[in-house]
Amino acid sequence: MSARVLVVEDDDAIGAPLARTLEHQGYEVQWAHEGREALTTAKTRPPQLVILDLGLPDVDGVDVCRELRAMLPYAGIVILTARHDEVDVVVGLDAGANDYVTKPFRLAELLARLRVQLRDNLSEATELRVGDVVVDVTARRAFAADTELELRPREFDLLALFAQEPGRVLTRERIMTELWDEHWYGSTKTLDVHVSALRRKLAADPSARRPVITGLRGVGYRLDVQ
Repeated sequence: MSARVLVVEDDDAIGAPLARTLEHQGYEVQWAHEGREALTTAKTRPPQLVILDLGLPDVDGVDVCRELRAMLPYAGIVILTARHDEVDVVVGLDAGANDYVTKPFRLAELLARLRVQLRDNLSEATELRVGDVVVDVTARRAFAADTELELRPREFDLLALFAQEPGRVLTRERIMTELWDEHWYGSTKTLDVHVSALRRKLAADPSARRPVITGLRGVGYRLDVQ
């Protein structure tokens, strides 16, 4: 799985080469120049990792960190700071950051810290959120706006898989391999049947902010929030 990284950095001289390096390393990169933009982006396409500059032009980076942590309980957040005062670093960590790097920083060190956060934080995730849908992986229960969805076992497996990578296209072959059998062969029509059933249950309340399953003919499916 290619991890999604949200870079929150207003300085193009830092953000542009950082984004290029991350993409070269195989990460899917989203780049926000301001704090409010970062929060909107994180709601739409939740990242697994966040690189957050504390010195943002519109809002305090510490406040952004606190909101991102509430929104993304299992994401790894690494703050970038030019503030050398130990108190500022402590405040950032208390706001929910997992780690910090002081500017100027070495890319190799930052990448190593990201790998640690990705390994540690994703392995602890037991709850996934997309829109107003919450998937409790441990209890194998799913809720939409506090109402439990009545899902068959395979429908739950599909929703959990989609919720791990919202907005990303999952190929039919990958879904069949992960949820049915690595040695499956032949038609994938059974996948279409289960996706259709799950789609109906997610759309049961049109007023809710439910994720929508979009099919890409001949390729696979994607989970989006409208």
